Amino acid sequence: MLSNPSLTLPLRKGGKAEENYVGRFAPSPTGPLHFGSLITAVASYCDARAHQGQWLVRIEDTDIPRIYPGSEEHILRSIDAFQFEPDAEIIFQKDRLDIYEYVIEHLHQQGWVYACQCTRKMLGSNHIYAGTCRDLNLPFEQQAIRLKVSDQTICFTDRLQGTHCSNLQYDLGDFVLKRRDGIINYQLAVVVDDYLQGMTHVVRGADLLDNTERQIWLGSLLGYPQLEYMHLPLAMNAQGQKLSKQNLAQALDLKRAPELLQQAIRALHQPEVDLDIPENMLKQAIAQWNTDFIPHTTELHGSYL
Repeated sequence: MLSNPSLTLPLRKGGKAEENYVGRFAPSPTGPLHFGSLITAVASYCDARAHQGQWLVRIEDTDIPRIYPGSEEHILRSIDAFQFEPDAEIIFQKDRLDIYEYVIEHLHQQGWVYACQCTRKMLGSNHIYAGTCRDLNLPFEQQAIRLKVSDQTICFTDRLQGTHCSNLQYDLGDFVLKRRDGIINYQLAVVVDDYLQGMTHVVRGADLLDNTERQIWLGSLLGYPQLEYMHLPLAMNAQGQKLSKQNLAQALDLKRAPELLQQAIRALHQPEVDLDIPENMLKQAIAQWNTDFIPHTTELHGSYL
C-alpha cells in the first residue's frame, strides 16, 4: 500500500499537461495483437504525432488470470516490428495495484464505494444493478467493491461518433471497481492511469464507447480533467463479428509488417502511402493524416488479415 502516491497531475514542459496532446495505445494481453489492434495503434499514433503530441504505450494486464501466455511479448515485439516510437517507458498495470487500492480507499473515505456480495447468479440477466447492497455496510474483505452513481445524464462529444449520453443510474447502476477475487476492474485502472500519465486524448475502438460515461463519472469524483475521445469503427470478420481474440482473430504476422501497416492505413480511409519500411510509411501517414476521412460509423467491413 502506498502511503502517499501522487494523485496530482504533473506539469509538463511548455505549460499545463492539458495544453499538450498526450495519447496512448493500451492493449490487453489476453491474446496476441490482431489486425483490429493494429488499426487502433496506427490511428492513435498518427493522431498524436499529427498534433505534435506524445504517444505512450500501456499494457492493461490487471486481469491476471486472463493473460494469455506469450501475448505481452508479442505486443512488445509488434511495437518494434511496426517501428512505433513510444515517448516514455512502457508501463504494466499489474505493477501498479497498490495505486488502485489507494484510490479505492480514498473513494471509501469519501463515501462513494461499498462492498457488494451479489454474484452473477444472484443478479441473473438484469444488467442494471439495483443497489441491493448499497446500504448494507458489508465488510470490504472478499467482496466486490462498487461505485455509486447518481441520477444525472452524462454526455460527451466523440470526434467520430458525435454526441453520446447515458444516465448511469437507469442505464447501468452502481458498477464494480474491484471484483470479489481481488482483480481490479478495467474502469478504475484506465481512469487512474490516464490521469497519472497526463493523457489528454483517447483513441480506441468503438466497442469501448459505452464505457466512456462510467469513466467520465469516476474521473469527475476524483477531480480529474475530462479527456477528448475518438472511438474508431471496428474491423469486422466475414461472419459480421468484430476482430477479437475471443473470435479467434489471426495474430499479426510480424514478418509482413509493411504490408499489414499499409492495409491498416487503408482501413482508416487515409491517403495511400508507399510500401516501404514501417518508419517511413508512418511518417508519410502522419503527414497526410486526416480524421475527416475515417468513417463516422462503428464498423468497418472488408477483407482484413
